[in-house]
Order: sequence, then structure tokens, then C-alpha cells
Amino acid sequence: MKQSNSTVKYMTQLALLIAVQIVMKLIGLGMVPVGPLKMSFLTVPVAIGAIVLGPLTGAILGGVFGLISFYDALTGASVMTGTFLSISPVHTFILCVVTRALMGWLTGLIASGLQKVMKNNFRYFISALAAPLLNTVLFMGYICLAFYHTDYVQSLCTALGATNPIMFIILLVGVQGLIEAIACSLVGGACAKGIDVVIKK
Repeated sequence: MKQSNSTVKYMTQLALLIAVQIVMKLIGLGMVPVGPLKMSFLTVPVAIGAIVLGPLTGAILGGVFGLISFYDALTGASVMTGTFLSISPVHTFILCVVTRALMGWLTGLIASGLQKVMKNNFRYFISALAAPLLNTVLFMGYICLAFYHTDYVQSLCTALGATNPIMFIILLVGVQGLIEAIACSLVGGACAKGIDVVIKK
């Protein structure tokens, strides 16, 4: 009975976090268009789930984030991923979904590791910071791996004045990445800390 209650509690918590992701998307807070990219705050619920409920939950929530991103590619809501979809649907699916699931899983692993070596509250904020950083590294890294030599990315490189993949990532992400990182670290870290305290009571 105790295990059954624990499973129901976990499924409820997971469902709530997925619902938060969907609502954020629907009201326009999940992905805010900024040039060819979209500033994403969907890393916040991913970070919260990964920190509080573990790597598997992080991977599931990251996968939901990725499916939302892939939906934008399918519907043309994202010019960048929509263009990539016309070039390679398989690589676009990996870019949108697999990298985000990996981001959530790795964030959970980092949070679990920090919990063992850090006893103060900073571990929540550091763990939450990992989500947007990993999202940027994995997403942009895969763009460079799979699409860097396409006409679309090369036209972006020319417009930005980027002469190599690293410069391309820095110039394209820029301030947007910094805002994502700060927001996710502060909001995700604070929420994860609060939820973790409540769960452990």
C-alpha cells in the first residue's frame, strides 16, 4: 500500500510539472521568439523535476520540452527548426527531443551528485543553472554537428560575422542565453528548494 501511494504521489507530481510546461507554452512564456532562436524558459520545470524527483524525471520532462519544440518545427512556429526539418527530419527530431531529454537527465545526475557533496542551499541554484547551460551546449552543439554546413546556417554565420562554429554559437546565443541561465537558476533553484522542503516534511 505504501509503495502504491508513493507511485501515485510521484505520478501526480510528474503530471503537474508536465502541465506547467504545456501551460507555459500555451500562454507564450515557454518559448519567446528572439531572432532565429526562441528564448526558452521550459528549462525551469525540467530543472525542478530533475532536482527534486531525479534524473529519470528530468529526462521525461526534457523529452516533453523537446516534443513541444518539435511541434513548433512541424507547424512552422519556429523558422529555424522548421528549416532544419525540411533538411533532415531525423536530425531535427534528435535536435529537438533527444538533446532536451539528455539535458534533463544530466541535470538530475548533477543535482544528485551535488546533494552528496553540498549540504547548503546553493546546490539547488547550481543544479538549476545546469539545465539552461546544458540545453544551450547540447542544442547548439548538435546544430553545428548536423547542420553547420547547410546554406541556412552559413547564411546566419555571414549575417553574424561568425567564422567558426564556436563564434557562431556565442554570437547567436548571446544575451539570450545569459537571461535564460539567470532566470532558470533563480526561479528553478528557489522552487526546487521549496518543493524539496515540503516533500521531505
